[in-house]
Amino acid sequence: MSKEQSSPKAESGARLGVLVVDDEEAITESLALTLGSEYPVYTAQSGVEGLEILDREEVALIICDQVMPGMTGVEFFEKVVERYPRIVRIMLTGYADMQSLVRAVNSGQIYRYIAKPWEPDDLRIDVRRAMETYRLMGENVRLAADLAEANERLRAENLFLRDEVKNQYAFSEIIGNSPAMQRVFQLMSKVAETDATVLITGETGTGKDLVARAIHYAGARKRARFVAQNCAALPDTLLESELFGHLRGAFTGANSDKKGLFQTADGGSIFLDEIGETEASMQTRLLRVLQDGEVRSLGSSENRNVDVRVLAATNRNLADDVKEGRFREDLYYRLRVVEVALPPLRERREDIPELAHHFLEGANLRMRRELEGFTQSAMAVLVAYTWPGNVRELANEIERVVALAGDESRVTVEMLSDWVQGAAETAELELADAGPISDWDLNRSVDRLKRRLIVESVREVGSKTGAADRLGIPRQSLQKMMKRLQISDEEVGTG
Repeated sequence: MSKEQSSPKAESGARLGVLVVDDEEAITESLALTLGSEYPVYTAQSGVEGLEILDREEVALIICDQVMPGMTGVEFFEKVVERYPRIVRIMLTGYADMQSLVRAVNSGQIYRYIAKPWEPDDLRIDVRRAMETYRLMGENVRLAADLAEANERLRAENLFLRDEVKNQYAFSEIIGNSPAMQRVFQLMSKVAETDATVLITGETGTGKDLVARAIHYAGARKRARFVAQNCAALPDTLLESELFGHLRGAFTGANSDKKGLFQTADGGSIFLDEIGETEASMQTRLLRVLQDGEVRSLGSSENRNVDVRVLAATNRNLADDVKEGRFREDLYYRLRVVEVALPPLRERREDIPELAHHFLEGANLRMRRELEGFTQSAMAVLVAYTWPGNVRELANEIERVVALAGDESRVTVEMLSDWVQGAAETAELELADAGPISDWDLNRSVDRLKRRLIVESVREVGSKTGAADRLGIPRQSLQKMMKRLQISDEEVGTG
């Protein structure tokens, strides 16, 4: 590392010196007198002596004679460039040697060429400018180092955030051990490996956007952009500009060109939420993208090719909308290459305890609370409630509970919303609020709920096959659960 790069004096703003190299002692003395009042001046009568001084002193500027015995000024400067490239170099000579001048400029990289004799005032001005040049070069080096460090830090943060996003939307972050969710995971895992268009269906709050992101980040396009647009959030005129872009002047207020989300997502994935809320004209444009892989900005006559994976979601029954003429049939089948149907929370109640604890942990962290868990009665109420808003409603309920918890150490029934507490009338609350819920107690509570749901379903439907379909589980799984829970055919009325 060069002296300038490692010198504490150079970085602290200490007075840096001038080295004068000339074989004539009268010249070095004259320059020392001229510059000594402003700078520390070091003198040498040869290039070798000059290099020795550079090894031990902090020097910003060298004034060197060209014609010297042993080592010429150009040769000296060439060695300086190798060892101390930041030092500013001025050539001093009384000879009009153009060949030496050219070599000094090219290989010695001199800052200025001063002929003998010189004017002292002019020389002082040249030296001040040279010193300022040195300081600017030092500042540039520092800024370049800071920029390199910032870029490296941003690169590391970008990699970290990318991993965080990947982990945040990994399959493992979607909570659910119920048979219904396990089937969803299996389907997601298979479709993530492809570029197939996916239609994600389910009630509001079931986590359709989370599933879309998980599919993207588990696939081959995970390093490319994922962009999302809620189609119900904008009128079709604005939605068209948002998705396809526009040229300046395409409509009133279009003051500049705008790239659409399809172009932004080129190489990646686009998530079209609430696709069922689009109008016929927008459905036609979306069909063209899916068929031809082309988009056209508003106000343009040119089509652009885009390579985008389309993930769409809806809480509507698009098949019914197709029958009633509200949704294009050809677009429906283009979107529904693979359908991932998310079950509502009431159909996978066994996932509620794990979800509740997950949301409690996150809310504790955000609000600096230390709630240890749920009482047995509170968990039974949560499991018994129907959750019309699904997972999102459960998350909001836990957020509310933690926000209003005060000094409570665990969640009790009384802390739940009134409408959620209403579920206590149908919950089997055989266990008292004696302490924190344990894994064994939790399993027992869930088993009681499973037993009741199975018995009621089989009795209402009249068959095990119909009950299995209603509960969203295979008939074989239903039979195994009935055997484990000791539910006899006589009890359900099928014996």
